[in-house]
Amino acid sequence: MQELALYRKYRPQTFKDVLGQDHVVNALKGAIAEGNVGHAYLFFGSRGTGKTSIARIFARELGASDTDINEIDAASYTGVDNIRALREEVQNLPFESERKVYIVDEVHMLSKAAFNAFLKTLEEPPKHVVFILATTELDKVPDTVQSRCQTFTFKKPTSKAIAEMVTKVAKAEGFTLEKASAELIGLIASGSFRDALSVLQKILTTSSDKKVSVAEVESVTGAPKGALIGRIIQGLGAGESEDALKAVHEAVEENADFDIVTALLLERVRILLLLRYAPSVAEGLVDELTDTDKEMITGLAEDTSSKINSETLRRLIEASIAIRRSPIAYLPLELAIIELAEKTQG
Repeated sequence: MQELALYRKYRPQTFKDVLGQDHVVNALKGAIAEGNVGHAYLFFGSRGTGKTSIARIFARELGASDTDINEIDAASYTGVDNIRALREEVQNLPFESERKVYIVDEVHMLSKAAFNAFLKTLEEPPKHVVFILATTELDKVPDTVQSRCQTFTFKKPTSKAIAEMVTKVAKAEGFTLEKASAELIGLIASGSFRDALSVLQKILTTSSDKKVSVAEVESVTGAPKGALIGRIIQGLGAGESEDALKAVHEAVEENADFDIVTALLLERVRILLLLRYAPSVAEGLVDELTDTDKEMITGLAEDTSSKINSETLRRLIEASIAIRRSPIAYLPLELAIIELAEKTQG
């Protein structure tokens, strides 16, 4: 595990290994089966969603050998001279395959001049060449480039899908994850399989008994103790700020990551409101919670005197966004708690 990063060790090798991108996989497999392969593809999605992994798999499925798959990092290949050299290179026939595939990662980093120089080759490449462009910022890719490509948008995986993935990887590495531990990693990863495996690797390297508890995940990642999140939610439910603010300051003393604090609050308050207004939708989400959280959230959802409502969720969303700009990370959350308490008391 220490010799090879988990995200590389467990990178999908075939289409059947890919998680959460069925719409992309099915379309690419269909194109191959029908013999209708395009000359240029554009993969768009947030980081860690599998763009380059699927690009490599697609390239191999097209029959390209490793020597005929060329990966380019546009972040260090931004200039027009680089693209001019590429235009000359693509004219060369493949070494040992029918096709040469060029995977250009972070393509939005190309300069305007480089994009302009790339257009003609992208529109009419040699018959033996397929381009696969990948980006996290589609708005920075010129329309003239997008129009010459088949564009696929990659979905962010759900926390549940990530939790299932890290549970399987941990088991393969000889470790056992508590259900709540996997759920917390899934939430922390914010829709990135790669980030989830990086987090898991840190945790596994510090685990002494091969059984990963929630406390271990909290310790390694800076996530707050579940009890502190519970106290904040209970304070919001009662319309009282004092103990909720004390819980926030205890999280500060524990050096908790307040991006994670607000993410946990948002997830649990969302589930609470769904339990109240759409129980069938919330059913699967509740099952991902620890028994303690499940009891608390269910109780508050059923409590007709609870002060938690849509405004609570809205203010927590605003606090989550403001935290990234605030000189004091926890101040927006404190302000949200105080203002919500003022509304219930006023």
